[in-house]
Parts: sequence; structure tokens; C-alpha cells
Amino acid sequence: MSKLIKLKKGFDIKLVGKAEKKIAEAPQPETFAVKPTDYPGFYMPKMLVKEGDVVKAGTPIFYDKKKEGIFYAAPVSGEVVEVKRGEKRKLLEVKILADKQISYEEFSKFNVSELTKLSRKEATEQLLNSGVWPNIIQRPYGIVADPNDTPKAIFISAFDSHPLAADLSFTLKGEEQNFQAGLEVLSKFTDGKIHLNVNADSEDAAVFSQAKDVVINKISGPHPAGNVGVQIHHIDPINKGDVAWTVSPFGVAQIGKLFLTGHYDASRVIAVAGSEVKNPQYYKTYTGASIKKFVGNNLKSNHVRFVSGNVLTGEKVDSDGHLGFYHNLLTVIPEGDYYEMLGWALPSKRLSFQRALGLLSFLNPNKEYVMDTNTRGEKRAFVQTGVFEQVTPMDILPTHLIKAVMAEDYDNMEALGIYEVVEEDLALCEFVDVSKHDIQAILRHGIDLMLNS
Repeated sequence: MSKLIKLKKGFDIKLVGKAEKKIAEAPQPETFAVKPTDYPGFYMPKMLVKEGDVVKAGTPIFYDKKKEGIFYAAPVSGEVVEVKRGEKRKLLEVKILADKQISYEEFSKFNVSELTKLSRKEATEQLLNSGVWPNIIQRPYGIVADPNDTPKAIFISAFDSHPLAADLSFTLKGEEQNFQAGLEVLSKFTDGKIHLNVNADSEDAAVFSQAKDVVINKISGPHPAGNVGVQIHHIDPINKGDVAWTVSPFGVAQIGKLFLTGHYDASRVIAVAGSEVKNPQYYKTYTGASIKKFVGNNLKSNHVRFVSGNVLTGEKVDSDGHLGFYHNLLTVIPEGDYYEMLGWALPSKRLSFQRALGLLSFLNPNKEYVMDTNTRGEKRAFVQTGVFEQVTPMDILPTHLIKAVMAEDYDNMEALGIYEVVEEDLALCEFVDVSKHDIQAILRHGIDLMLNS
């Protein structure tokens, strides 16, 4: 049975520079990258290619020695031009110089009627061998799912409430058949329900409203209403021993394309947004694209921060860096590497959750702001203000949970809800934290402790 969930807790960060809903023409990037660092819980990569090798879209690039059956594949065809490593030879990325015309590895092709007869074994093998499986994320822990598990349910969030987030209805326009095929394939993996969660405050797009054999739930409220973890908490919470899977709408459509066309098709529509972008808009490209072509001659200044993803949970990348596997947004904001004497104590027009610091933003909730990366303060003692609970619309105690992680108290971590959250669910806590702690990094440390216990 579908649900209508109205959330009150949270906070919308409205920034200048949202992408205009039009797809701009731009030369395709020359290089694309596959990065082990994109996948939480990825420990020991085993390379399957070397510099100079020629690959096709869907050619396996590496796998995790702890999960040998799951392959991570090339998004495009071309030559492997660099295997980049960091300290202690840690694999950072595999860079591919793309062909002008993409060629594909061939996998089994099915028509729509054949998908209904598809077995779980056939679906699993094709997803694993093609490199599409990493779209499926397991809860708890937010890691790539184990193909041997049977999830109690599968959850798909059909909207993104992060700052400057890409409009999923726009990026998936015309993907109705692929999306439905992806849902059909995913249904082979669970005896439970597939929950498709849409924004109750906006009109449903055809790609979601026409979906069949799913439970459509409506969610309203401020960010993090669009986070799938928050949605799971209010629909069918994760308890000890439970396993649920989550898939992004893009991931569902990509799964569908794999089975309908027999190709690993990594093409996608991304948004380039932020206050420092001259023309915030959408572009067609492939997963792992170099950002050079999208920001060249499209910046208002050169002293900027490039973020693969959104400003709350994204990853800092260089001007010649590449988008992450799960990202459909490139955000560009001013770099905040300056000192502001007594900035915290002076009257301010900047956005703040604290009314004492951002009274004007409280009185004008719809105003969009230009914000930089300055944290306006250094790390200090953990001040317990109760503000974390005001931006976390879940029945957990985030302040106590983070303290339990810092103390490496396994029993309390479990009791306080670590199975229910990943970094994005507590990202707002980091934004409002007066103590300037890296809440998301602390939480991931706790998740790693639980995984390896």
C-alpha cells in the first residue's frame, strides 16, 4: 500500500546557479575515468587491464578481491592511457582516451516479453559481467550490494532534494521503456516490494507515473526528504539482520538498457550548476567524464571549487578531474580560502540554519545565496546543541550516534541506529555543526568498523 509521508525536520539550502532545463551542445570530453574511490566498501582492487590496452564500453577494468564476481567496467571504448596511483600504490583511477565512435561489448539481448521469463541467475550474471551491478547499493552500510543476498525490498528515490540537484524527471525524459525494463529485472531479486518514492510537492513525470508493478509513495518536506535512507526509515526501517537494496533512477534505466540492447550504455545527462558558472545547464555525456569541456570558457572566475556531485556530499575534483560514477551534477562555487576576523560574531546576510547568525535568511526563506567553501571557524570541542536532531527527520539520536562512533562503542552504535544511515543522511548535521566536525567522515569510520567487526 502506498504512503504519503510529510516531513517537517530538515533544511533546504537554496543556492544561486540552478541549471536551466535545456541540453546544451558541447564537445565530448576526451578522457573518462573509472575510480575505485567512488565505491564505498571497495577494499582491494585487482587490475584487469594495463596502460596501452584497448577496451570497449563494458570491458571489465578491475574488481574487488573481496568480491571477485563484481566487475567495474569501462564506460566508453578507447585506449587506457593512465593507471593513476597514490600513496602505497593505492589505485586512484584508470583513465581512458575515448574513441570518437563508441563500440560496445556484446551481452545477451531480450525483448520486453522475454524479460518476464528471465531467471534471477541469468539477470545476476549479466549485471555482474557487464559492470552495471554497482548501481545496486545495499543498506545497511551503503556499499555495493552482495549478489548472494535477497533484499526484503528495493527502494528508488525519484527526486533529489540536495542543493542545485539535477532534475531527475528532465534527465530521464524519454527513458520510460528502459526504466520499466529495469524494474522488471530488479523484481527478480526480491520477494518483497519495489518502492518508487516521488515528490508529493511536484507533478509526477511520465517515466515515474507510468511505472508498473511498484508501490508509489509520496514524500514531502525539506531536504533530506529526497534521500532514499530517510524514505526507507519511514516506509520499512532497517533492523539488525535486514538487507534492503537501493537503486538510483538512472541506474534502473541503465539496467533496462543493458537487457533491451545488450550493451553497457553509460550515456547520461548531467547538470553543470553553481554561482560561478556563466550558463548553468545540462549536457549529454558518459559516466566518469572529464569536466574540462563543460567548464572551459564557462566560468565567472578562476578561483573556484569544482565538486563532483552536490555541495553537501560531493567530492572535490581538480579542473582536469572526472565526475564520479554516481554523480550527475558538477557544482562550481567560489573557493573560500580567506580569513574573516570575528566573522561569526558580526551581523550577516549569509544563509544559516541558526537564527542568531542568519536572521535575514530566516525571514526570507526563498532567497537564493552565493556561498563559498569557507567554514568560518576551526574544529573545536564537540558542543551539544540539539541542532542535529532538528535537521534529521529520523527516529534516531544523531549527536549520540556520532559520539558513539568517535568512542568506537560498537554496542551503542548499533543501538543508536548506525544500520539506518549513510553519509548523505547526516550531511546536514555537518552543515549546521558549530564544532566544525567532519560528520560524514566520522560516520563512514563507524560503518567501516561495523563492517569489519
